[in-house]
Amino acid sequence: MEIINVGKDNFDKEVLNSEKKVLIDFNANWCGPCRMLRRILDEISTENNNVKIVSINIDNEEDLAREYGVMSIPCLVLVEKGQEIRRSVGLMPKEEVIKFIGE
Repeated sequence: MEIINVGKDNFDKEVLNSEKKVLIDFNANWCGPCRMLRRILDEISTENNNVKIVSINIDNEEDLAREYGVMSIPCLVLVEKGQEIRRSVGLMPKEEVIKFIGE
């Protein structure tokens, strides 16, 4: 499944109303660790159909970043049935991301 770019216009549909768990990647284009994590998330998205992965650029979506209390990036937030169930800040290896998702 491809990573979906999310903003305020499609956030409810793609995240809050998703039937699958959703892994939100809060990031920015200028963030080196974010770009490294994106490569890992791209791999996971092609290997795993149990979770939807979405990307939110904090520079374009400041309100969503503020709403979720994102202070540092990269920041991963795992949402299930519209509720945050865990979060992680910083770059992590692929194996840790997979554990974080709960696979």
